[in-house]
Amino acid sequence: MPTELYGLLFALLNFIFLVIFYKLYGKVGLFSWIGFATILANIQVTKTIEVFGLVATLGNVMYASTFLATDLLNEKYGKAFAQKAVWLGFSALLISTVIMQMVLYFTPHNEDLAQPHLAFLFNFAVKISAASLAAYLISNMLNVYIFAFFKRMFPKPSLLWLRNSASSLIGQAFDTLIFCTIAFVGEYSLSIWLQIALTTYILKFLVSALAIPFIYWARQTKPLM
Repeated sequence: MPTELYGLLFALLNFIFLVIFYKLYGKVGLFSWIGFATILANIQVTKTIEVFGLVATLGNVMYASTFLATDLLNEKYGKAFAQKAVWLGFSALLISTVIMQMVLYFTPHNEDLAQPHLAFLFNFAVKISAASLAAYLISNMLNVYIFAFFKRMFPKPSLLWLRNSASSLIGQAFDTLIFCTIAFVGEYSLSIWLQIALTTYILKFLVSALAIPFIYWARQTKPLM
């Protein structure tokens, strides 16, 4: 199966699972999703793929789903709940990073097979970890405020796509700019840095656009809990 088609199916499945979580568990399900999605996205980002001739990292789909979840919380429960969800995701990412660094510090048994693989996944450089944490917190908080602003300006349910798109467009731009600046400035030439930032942003926003029908679906969904 072509990578592009498989990627589309992968994205659709992620968003379907998110809506199912909301249907089954309500806003608690969205909080839970944001918690583990931030961790999984940072694991997935270690794998590179080629999409439409561009080299990209995985993690963009799962990361975009956190924006979808916070937008849904903002839409149905208000800005305060969305902000709490962002702090939960940040805390989950920070604590998992600290815990896994402690795990790696244990001396492995002579016959241990896991240490090099765990180290590859979790022994991120300090710059990468700092970039990920800063980008997540700032961009998601900005996303929450922008969505809330557009909700006040354009409150009609039919304009949910506008609120979602505007907040994602700006939030994802800041996320990409912050992460790429902290992680890659000084590591690559300006032209390569611009290529990485631009392709990353385009892929993130395309995934966010793909998620628009799912926020409408979730908005009409009545949670069981």
